[in-house]
Order: sequence, then structure tokens, then C-alpha cells
Amino acid sequence: MEDRTRVEWRRWGSEAFAEAAEADVPVLLSLTATWCRPCREMDAETYAEPRIAANVNDDFVPVRVDVDERPRVRDRYNMGGFPSTVFLTPDGSVLTGAGYLGPDGMRQVLDSVRERWADRGADAGRLPRALSADEPPAGDLTEEVVGRMAAALDAAYDERAGGWGDGPKFPHPAALEFALKRDREMALRCFDAVGANLLDEYEGGFYRFAAERDWSGIQREKLLDSNAALVRAFANAYLHTGRGEYREPAARSVEYLTTTLWLSESAADGDAAGGGMGEGVGAFAGSQAPGDPETYTLDPSDREGADDPPIDRTAYAGANALAIDALLTYAAYTDDVRARRYAERALSYVRESLLEDGTVRHYDDPESDAVPTCLLSDQARVLRALTTARSVLGVDAIADARSVARETIDRLEDGRSFLDGPSDGVGLVERPLRPLEGNVELADALIDLAVLTDDSTYRAVAREALADFAGASDRLGVQGAGYASTVGRLLEDPLVIRVGGPAGSDIHRAALRVADHEKVVVPAAAGVDETEAVVERGERTTHPAETPAEVAERVGDVLE
Repeated sequence: MEDRTRVEWRRWGSEAFAEAAEADVPVLLSLTATWCRPCREMDAETYAEPRIAANVNDDFVPVRVDVDERPRVRDRYNMGGFPSTVFLTPDGSVLTGAGYLGPDGMRQVLDSVRERWADRGADAGRLPRALSADEPPAGDLTEEVVGRMAAALDAAYDERAGGWGDGPKFPHPAALEFALKRDREMALRCFDAVGANLLDEYEGGFYRFAAERDWSGIQREKLLDSNAALVRAFANAYLHTGRGEYREPAARSVEYLTTTLWLSESAADGDAAGGGMGEGVGAFAGSQAPGDPETYTLDPSDREGADDPPIDRTAYAGANALAIDALLTYAAYTDDVRARRYAERALSYVRESLLEDGTVRHYDDPESDAVPTCLLSDQARVLRALTTARSVLGVDAIADARSVARETIDRLEDGRSFLDGPSDGVGLVERPLRPLEGNVELADALIDLAVLTDDSTYRAVAREALADFAGASDRLGVQGAGYASTVGRLLEDPLVIRVGGPAGSDIHRAALRVADHEKVVVPAAAGVDETEAVVERGERTTHPAETPAEVAERVGDVLE
């Protein structure tokens, strides 16, 4: 983000906290994002005000963090949105925090923090609730987990406007996919609402969310990870329905990802051009900021001449892995050459530039030694991209997938579930955080890896990780739908189709198009004749299918 403030920002790291300790002053942590319009407004209106900047510089150690670059800092200090304005003790504990602060609000908070610091000093610090729990809420994995989530979605469903909740409307792609298999009518109405309100009809791609219950107040930033998740969700809606109104939003967003957000060269340093990817390789940019609000009121011919909103050209590992998975999912159902080709190119970049001996680097910046590595979310998403590539493309990705799984288990497993990253860093980053979403993403990928490798160890690890959160399953809202989906896959056993022939054969393509988005397809499967496919679920195995039509019949047999 362009720095238009008068504040003398430090980088996140031990030097800033040591400076605060030596000077006996608090740290002012500013969490921002390149796509965040209020962050830019706070810079221009608050931090650019000379007296406020002077007060911050004189009485605090100001630290700025890009939340996409440092997700572990984000997850420990987020005050409910961005910008987050957080005051810390020199050991990283929280004194107080807020979101956006205008000049008057900032003056009041600065005075309040100074008084509190003078009165109590570092003793006024506290740990955020997420870091204060000693043990995760473990429990038993039962079908009740899935049933409770179905009930939670039903209770939160907005019959009038579509979607879930009576406040800001987020698309909730994991909930869309959960409902596809359990309440098709509700799911499709929610898909319709997301497509009608959040899809950019002009440029393609999905906006982040709507501020109001009726889907008004659109927040027009576009993030790679949320767009990738929605491409996959809409592709899966098309798989289940065969209807073009669900394929079209996915297609438009694939076009957006492969044009507007596509980087043909490495841009980890944020410049317009970088080096290192090589011919035929590329990656996806992290996000696009909102444009001028007036732009969106123009007709298409006038909008064409408007300036394009700025793009964060950092290629983040986890978001790129989500895009790879999404594009391959779309290609599997449609034979779309463009989606497959760009997924292959991005996969090559991730494997060549961000993956080494099973450890994923968050992004590529050769000039920095502070790039986070082995983050749970990155590890899980890259593992998913590798297993999807094996299933859809038949590429030789299993060795890398095993390596990623091994390093994740060795370095991040703590008890039965997983921490969000290595236990080192400054401030509260050194304290353990056990994110539900990251554990779910890893468990889901491990279930697939267990099938692709015939190694039940991965499935056992997935079960343990999911069970560590089962005690809280009765308190999960719509955001926990991914957890319930993965628990359901584990308890029911995923549908597995083993194809003897190579990826791309007619019988393999038919297997990919079976209307179950939670299935696992194994091309070039050992022990299966090259002209046949075998369908499995749990202990049940069918007679071989010899034609594409017979694949669907065998699926029906095993599901009876």
C-alpha cells in the first residue's frame, strides 16, 4: 500500500518490540490491506494529520503490517476488520484496539492509552480470547455434527433476499457446497443471490461482500482466494444441475482470474514486472482494490475508458493453490482448455518457486529473509492443489503431496490437531493458535491423499484433527459449514472411482462428471484394467464399468 502518512512506520519484527521496551512505550500496530479502501482513507484523514502523526511518533513505536503478507499477525490482532488499530505492550499483549479511527477518535484513543500506560504500564496488557484457551473443544465425531450444521443453515437462511444471515451478506462458498448435497433448493437460491449481487457483470470476478441484508452496499474489492472458492462452488452447482446459469458465473470469473489477475512474471516485490518464473509459467495476483465508486455507475462504454483499480501483484501460495484447485475443478466438468492451461502454469510456479522439501513459502521475495513459511493454510491448500492435479490431470504429484503432508504433520501437529504455523516469532505470534478452517482444509486434503495413495494413515490423522473440534460443533454457525462437510466425508466414506486408463480418456472424463463434488477420481489406478473403471464406497466395490455410461450405473449401484 502506498504510504501517504506522516507516521514513521517500522516493520513487524523483534527490533520494533525491542525499541518499545527500551523506550518504555506502547506499540501502535496498524493492520492494513492493499485492497482496503478504509485503510487508505484512514491514512489520508488520520495518519496524515501532522499533530496526530507527531504524537504517534513521539509516544509510541508505530508498526505497520500488511495482513495478506503476515496472516498469523492478522489472526492474533484483528479487531473485526481492516484497518485494525491495536495498541500493544512491548511483549505483544493487547492494551486496546479499534477499527477505523478518524482524527477525533484517534486523539481520544491516544490520550486514553497514554493514561493507561502511565497508570499500569505493561500490566494493562491482555491476551485475546482465541489465545487464552488451554485445550481445544474435543468431542466425538457423529452424524449429529452434519445434522446440526444443516439446522444452522436453515435457521440462518434469508428466505426473502437469499443467502444467510440478517447482517452483512458474505457469499459463504463452503456453505453453498454443503447445502448442494443436503438442501438443493436452499443452496440454489443462495447461489442465485450471490451471482445476481456479487458478480461483476462487466469485468467478471466476484466482489467481496454486501454490507446490508438486502445485498446493497457492495464492497467492491476482489480477493483471489474468495474468487477461487466461488469458482469452485459455482462449478459444483453446474455439476449437480447441468444449468448454464451456474456455469456462466464460474466462466466469467475464470476469465477474470486468467486476465486481470494473471501475472506472467514473478511480482513478489510488488513491481509491475519481476523475474524468475520462466517461459510458460505464471501465477495469480493476490487481489484487486475497489475502483472509484463513480466508475460503477457508468454504462459499459464509458466504464471502458476508466482507470483500472490497482492490483496487489504478490503471488501468495495459498490463494494460488485455491485458484489451481478451482480451475481444475471447472475444467474437469467442462473440458475448458483455458482453465486447465492456466492451472497447469500456476501449479508449475508453486512447485518450482514456493515449494521446497515439503515446506511452502508464503510468497516469493528473494530480497527478504522474513517471508513466512510452513503456514498451515498454505500447506493445506497446496496439498489440495496437488491431489486435485493428480485426480484431474493425472500428473505425477504424489511425491510432492506426501512431502507436504509429512512436513505439515511433523512441524505443525500439536496433540491431535494443528497449529497455524511454527512456534516462533515476536509478539503473540509465538503463542499457539489452532484455527478451525486450516485444520478443516488439511483434513479434507488428507482424506483425498489417503485414497490416492492407499495409505489409511492420512485418514487417521484427518479424523484426529477433526475430532479435536467436535465439542464445539453445536456452536458453529454458517462459517463452520466446511467442518461439517469434511466430517460428513469422513463418516460416510467418500465416493471413489478408480480408472485404469490415463487422465483425459472418455471413461476418466465420465468419472469426473459424476454428480458428487466430494468424490475422488483416481486415473491410471493400479489393479484396474486400462479400459475399465471401478466404483468404491467404504467396503463396497462394484463390478468394472467398461463404458462412460456404465460408470454412472455403477455409481448408482454403490449408492443404493
